[in-house]
Amino acid sequence: MDAFYASVEQRDHPELRGKPVIVGGSLRRGVVSAASYEVRKFGVHSAMPMAEALRRCPQAVVMPVRMARYAEVSDTIFDIFARYTPLVEPLSLDEAFLDVTASQSLFGPAVSIARRIKDEVLARTELTVSAGVAPNKFLAKIASDLEKPDGLTVVPADRIQEFLDPLPINRIWGLGRKTEEIFRKMNIGTIGQLRLMDRDVLVRRFGEMGAHFHLLAQGLDDREVIPDSETKSIGHEDTYETDITDLETAQVELLDLAERVAARLRRLGLRGRTITLKVKYSDFRLITRSVTHGDATDDGGRLYREAVSLLSKTQVGRRPVRLLGISVSSLTDKPGTAQLSLLEPAPEDNRIERLNRAVDDIRSRYGSGAVMKSRLLGEGRVAEETPVTAGKPKASTRKKRTGPGRT
Repeated sequence: MDAFYASVEQRDHPELRGKPVIVGGSLRRGVVSAASYEVRKFGVHSAMPMAEALRRCPQAVVMPVRMARYAEVSDTIFDIFARYTPLVEPLSLDEAFLDVTASQSLFGPAVSIARRIKDEVLARTELTVSAGVAPNKFLAKIASDLEKPDGLTVVPADRIQEFLDPLPINRIWGLGRKTEEIFRKMNIGTIGQLRLMDRDVLVRRFGEMGAHFHLLAQGLDDREVIPDSETKSIGHEDTYETDITDLETAQVELLDLAERVAARLRRLGLRGRTITLKVKYSDFRLITRSVTHGDATDDGGRLYREAVSLLSKTQVGRRPVRLLGISVSSLTDKPGTAQLSLLEPAPEDNRIERLNRAVDDIRSRYGSGAVMKSRLLGEGRVAEETPVTAGKPKASTRKKRTGPGRT
């Protein structure tokens, strides 16, 4: 996807179209999560400190991260991918490899499939995709980045070296800045120059990675597209701009986290037996505390009670806290809802489940803020989310808040 988070914000807020938009955290500790193409011409890019980004482009519009929204749009896009092949390997919410080798008998040549996917994603989401069509993952990855936004680059099997040789070595996936500096000191600046290097020299200098780089420079990559693995855990974590120093504030934040984790579990049709509390203190020491039960749950109230209980095994309230997180693992598929008797009162579990379904339905229609626990109505709260999913792509953007005493 092209500048995915920023593009979603520009789509959802038409007044932002054509303007420089940054998605990210606060000025003090925040970083840029996504930058629209309008702001990139000022040298703003993802992972840049927000203060530096605004120094380069003071007129930029800064939008908070809305990870739940991006995940929702991502689900729509990946549903489109799945119509053309079951072999979809996600790299993140907005990027994936697709193996369409066996799909060509149904949908035509690979380049035609790429065009169809681009057209369908645009029609469904009003967002553009840049695609690379090539014989292997390495070449497709490079090709997808070359003509952004809304690009389509094709690398025929008989023109691989013609495509690769002129490109700078930093186009090689996995070749970092320090390695690039070493190569440039060796007078190697292009992939073609790297290809002509003696393999043994590269191995002596870089070990196994030297041999790997030499293969990639020849356009050789035998890695298969590995479909999405089974989800192992679902969670959310928040990093706070001002450290949390009291237990009550921590409990309110855990209620927020628990509600969001539970809502995502229900959306995915999952329940979990293991609840894990994650705490990072102000000195960056990270600890986790877990509890496992015999029965699985997707209820936010229960997740919250378990997380608060786990707080007693930490120093929260006695040491400043930078980050809190809740995750649920030991996941199982949620069973179908049984038909309730009209003559007998619904058991407590069923009443809670019906309430959760009703709340989820209202939020899906009117937004996540339409219904919430009264304790979460504190002034200045920010409805951003940071989902963390083990076994699937992990969102890297962390939520930034104004912390205790928020204004």
